[in-house]
Amino acid sequence: MITISDVKKIYQSKSGPISAVDGVNIDIAQGEIFGVIGYSGAGKSTLIRMLNGLEVPTDGIVDVNGQIVSQVKGKKLREARQSIGMIFQHFNLLWSRTVLENIQFPLGIAGVSKKERVQRANELLKLVGLEGRGDAYPSQLSGGQKQRVGIARSLANNPDVLLCDEATSALDPQTTDSILDLLVDINKRLGLTIVLITHEMHVIQKICHRVAVMEQGKVVELGDVLEVFRNPQEQVTKRFVREVSEVKETGETIEHLLTQYPNGKVLKFTFVGESTEQPLITTLIRKFDLDVNILQGQISQTQKGAYGTLFVHLDGDEQTIIDALAYVHTQLVQVEVLRG
Repeated sequence: MITISDVKKIYQSKSGPISAVDGVNIDIAQGEIFGVIGYSGAGKSTLIRMLNGLEVPTDGIVDVNGQIVSQVKGKKLREARQSIGMIFQHFNLLWSRTVLENIQFPLGIAGVSKKERVQRANELLKLVGLEGRGDAYPSQLSGGQKQRVGIARSLANNPDVLLCDEATSALDPQTTDSILDLLVDINKRLGLTIVLITHEMHVIQKICHRVAVMEQGKVVELGDVLEVFRNPQEQVTKRFVREVSEVKETGETIEHLLTQYPNGKVLKFTFVGESTEQPLITTLIRKFDLDVNILQGQISQTQKGAYGTLFVHLDGDEQTIIDALAYVHTQLVQVEVLRG
């Protein structure tokens, strides 16, 4: 569906060349929700803009649904863009036009008749949950409603691909979740391939099937979201995962507990998929002669299953603790010894 082959983007500046994207290779399947995450300056915005020809690679090939976007120009590029919708962080709506007119705008450019434009726009208003708001102006809408208009407009030409450029960054957490739920619904209903970029791991966790982690223009890690959560390899990935898998007070809680219970071990258990449903702590208490103190715990849902972390303090005979941890490993739960 989308193939990014050894793509590079180099900008020339007064101080010399700047490599924004450096040798990126990604394949995205049809119907997939694919996320690209990275901090500011990682190259993710430049990468997504190359998917619809807003940026031209210095080297490499960008193929979207059989069309080499990186090589076409003029009329052919405009035609290619009709099959690639895009939504933006700051909505990019036409403030002097109504909601219905905003959604119709790309249809007018494509030469669709007025009757068909109105019909299509009303269908999309219903799809995004804004039925009856067609006569409103963007200034009369909330941030979440504006983004729903942006999504409806991006779907006007029945695209095969939807690009999301930090589409929820300007929204509060509750509105963000409602927009992400809408994108999942659109993906399932229309079979639309969605590519989104973000600096928020919560967005990746909630809706993406796979993720590419970018740093300094390179993809440093790529894989199924659940696998990346379970076993992050790079430091930048571990930092992102910690943002959603650990509460901020965990370190303080551990330090406080250790002053009260200096003996034993402090451990981090990581659960994936079906292992999140096991009564592990209950079994440890019943099966082994140990004192078990739960410090912090959290379970997150991804598109391919649950991911959870649990911080515990175990105290007891050294051999008993060793036996208990051996048992934990048999339950397909990862164990990391933090202290002790």
